[in-house]
Amino acid sequence: MSITRKQAENIASVLSEGLPYIQKFKDKIIVVKYGGAAMTEEPLKESFTRDIALMRLVGMKPVIVHGGGPQIGKELLKAGVESEFIGGLRVTTSQAMNVVKKVLGTQINNEIVRLIKRFGGSAISFNHNKYQIIKASKKISEKGLDLGHVGQVDKIITGELKKRIDKGFIPVIAPIGKSKNNGYLNINADVVAGEIAQSLKAEKLILLTDVKGIGDSENNLISKISLRNGQRILKEEFITGGMTPKLTAALDAKKRGVKSCHIIDGRVPHAVLLEVLTEEGVGTMIS
Repeated sequence: MSITRKQAENIASVLSEGLPYIQKFKDKIIVVKYGGAAMTEEPLKESFTRDIALMRLVGMKPVIVHGGGPQIGKELLKAGVESEFIGGLRVTTSQAMNVVKKVLGTQINNEIVRLIKRFGGSAISFNHNKYQIIKASKKISEKGLDLGHVGQVDKIITGELKKRIDKGFIPVIAPIGKSKNNGYLNINADVVAGEIAQSLKAEKLILLTDVKGIGDSENNLISKISLRNGQRILKEEFITGGMTPKLTAALDAKKRGVKSCHIIDGRVPHAVLLEVLTEEGVGTMIS
């Protein structure tokens, strides 16, 4: 593919400006929760996986935890199963859990690995079939409601994960946990990403979403919030549905040693690179 001189100048300028950030995050673990539109729209899927491969090639250590809510919902609908959510979490029956394992743990996980490899990254699957690193127990909702096969993270087994990262691999992790009685549990991907980031002592946790970030009561973007303000905002009525586990995961990770946590708009092309390689970023940073 040939490029014009102007395009070459633009590329050179971007690389030059990005150099301090590349140096800053070299050898640092960056956990990215991948979900929403970035996972369902082909151009965004390609730009995301290319950017992740690029991050690894310049010395950063990305770790991917992926969701798959829309794809699971579509498959359940085909099977005539209605989806119910409580507090942003999908109520997961035995039938729904079988769909979660097939769609989330196998199809989506393998596709992400394949796309990253296509762009030169050495990706590797961490799912319910291989390297069962998420030890979990059944989760009950805050109001005491039974969520079915929904789990909470008890422990992340990091040995194999660290070994693979050190060998240059990009782990792609499906948020399916294993309980003590060997049952499988569906866990919110934002929560798993937060726990992985804490366990690996990550430099950054980046959560992709389908909105511009955390908004105030009038839906104006809050570009930076402190830990204290974040905990206050979490109790506000305008923080609902899927944003609740995202903000909770970011705040918990920040409290437990992850240096910076970001909730960003995955609909923006190259959102992760913009967050890592620019001062402004494209969402909300918990500082």
